[in-house]
This record gives sequence, structure tokens and C-alpha cells, in this order.
Amino acid sequence: MSLFDDEPVKRTDAYRIGQDLSLLSVEELKRRIEELRAEIGRLESEIASKGTTRSAAESVFRKS
Repeated sequence: MSLFDDEPVKRTDAYRIGQDLSLLSVEELKRRIEELRAEIGRLESEIASKGTTRSAAESVFRKS
């Protein structure tokens, strides 16, 4: 008998691209859409932040 037999199966609610969606309810699908929209917003904010930081760095190191 393994030491790991008593451990509960860990279920992740994280979305995986390409996962089988047929087992999810409509409510679960809607919740995932909202989570993904929020994540897209977070990613776009990070891109904007990195662009601002890069522009500032380029202006400091730009040759005159």
C-alpha cells in the first residue's frame, strides 16, 4: 500500500486551453468566460505597463 493512497484527489478549477468542455455546466462555462476576461484585462494591463517602462528606459538611454 502506498503512502499516497489516503491523499484526496486534487481538483483544479483553473482553465486549461483545449480541455474537454462537455462535462461543464452552463454556469461553470459562464464563470470561466468571466475569469478569462478578467485575466485578459490583467494581461493587457501588464503589457501596457511594460510598454511604459520600456519607453521611459529608452528615453533615458537614447543617444542625442
